[in-house]
Amino acid sequence: MRFTRPVVLTIAGSDSGGGAGIQADLKTITVHGCFGVSALTALTAQNTVGVQGIHPVPLDFIRRQLASLFDDFTIVAAKTGMLHSGEVVHVVAEILKRHKGFKLVCDPVMIAKSGDKLLEDDAIYALRAELLPLATVVTPNIPEAEVLWGQPIQSDADREAACRAIHAMGPETVLLKGGHAGGDVSTDLLFDGEVFHRFTTPRYPTPNTHGTGCTTSAAIAANLALGKDVVTAVADAKRYMDTAIRFSLSIGHGHGPTDHFAAIQREQERYRVLRALSEAVAFFSRHQAGRLIPEVQTNIAYGLPFALTHEEVAAIPGRVVSLNGFPHASGCPAFGASRHIANIVLTVLRFSTEHRSVMNIRYDPDYLKNAEKEGFTIASFDRRDEPASVKSQEGSTLEWGTQEVLTRLNTIPDLIYDTGDVGKEPMIRLIGKTPMEVVMKALKTGEIETR
Repeated sequence: MRFTRPVVLTIAGSDSGGGAGIQADLKTITVHGCFGVSALTALTAQNTVGVQGIHPVPLDFIRRQLASLFDDFTIVAAKTGMLHSGEVVHVVAEILKRHKGFKLVCDPVMIAKSGDKLLEDDAIYALRAELLPLATVVTPNIPEAEVLWGQPIQSDADREAACRAIHAMGPETVLLKGGHAGGDVSTDLLFDGEVFHRFTTPRYPTPNTHGTGCTTSAAIAANLALGKDVVTAVADAKRYMDTAIRFSLSIGHGHGPTDHFAAIQREQERYRVLRALSEAVAFFSRHQAGRLIPEVQTNIAYGLPFALTHEEVAAIPGRVVSLNGFPHASGCPAFGASRHIANIVLTVLRFSTEHRSVMNIRYDPDYLKNAEKEGFTIASFDRRDEPASVKSQEGSTLEWGTQEVLTRLNTIPDLIYDTGDVGKEPMIRLIGKTPMEVVMKALKTGEIETR
């Protein structure tokens, strides 16, 4: 049996710091399930603080690398990065013209994150005249687009005009990245000659964005190699980058790198969350604990590390009901299954990244006494104190009550309760680091012997 993967070629410089360049490209290509091959155009002495030196690879050796790769591999997609001189651009473009059947992503690398110049002036014309006409996608950021276009970009209208001007230079599509613009979100603009597509993600407060351009273009190339159309390839690359930046790494003393493996680790963590939640529910269901279930039923939630949305919090669809005196889950754990209990998890996570699990049980004064005997930290809120503006928003009460308690305390309590209101059932909510922890707290609160 023969196994294979789509081959993606990266033609770029080496980043000795590992956050950008060939190193970032190969990590990204691998994570996307493709096989990466490379041709180096330059060596850099580089770290997160800056570029201390550039050693160009001789032109003849660039030719030999590319000839070696094209002679042996069926290259499905390629990307270019740091092509530091006009001569290098010419050599690369000359060789790429001889070969057909692959998608090309051109990242017009000009300046490092540290501000160091990576492209000589004579290469600008060569990029415009020789390389851009070969590109399936060209991916300039705003400063790079200003150089290619020759005019400043200060507004949305300028961005669209720059896209049109760069598209007229020959590439099939232009992706103008919005990372250098201000605001709470980052919007990338994709233009195919007729239609503009916008891709918007939150802007995260981190200085660790070294290598984002290289990583984005490598992700697009890998997605194209997997058979995706350009719009889908860009959209998926944008989602990948959102995770890589959100969980960027504080490595080094300058602009740290994005985490190229965050998306894979996030998927692995999703499995771990679902498994832990399933095990906790199964354990709970083996005990005669039906009396803990309130009229509105019980739910147990577990969030991903640093969860920000309901879709990053898993819970039980249909909740946990009492069946013949035993808890019974109405469905298998799933992400996004409950907005109500997810609101509590997300609120707690704003105060403690370790406490990711919440469970609700029936209110009973005796349960509070049991919890006190167990040494649990107990807190409460009064629904009557809830602002009218919060009451008018469905599902906001629990978030408000939890935040009110946690703002008041200097610690995360084991238990938060309220005694209800008109049409609102009194409730106890247990907080823990894992689902099994909150289940054990529930059983102890109900004085149910564990086995």
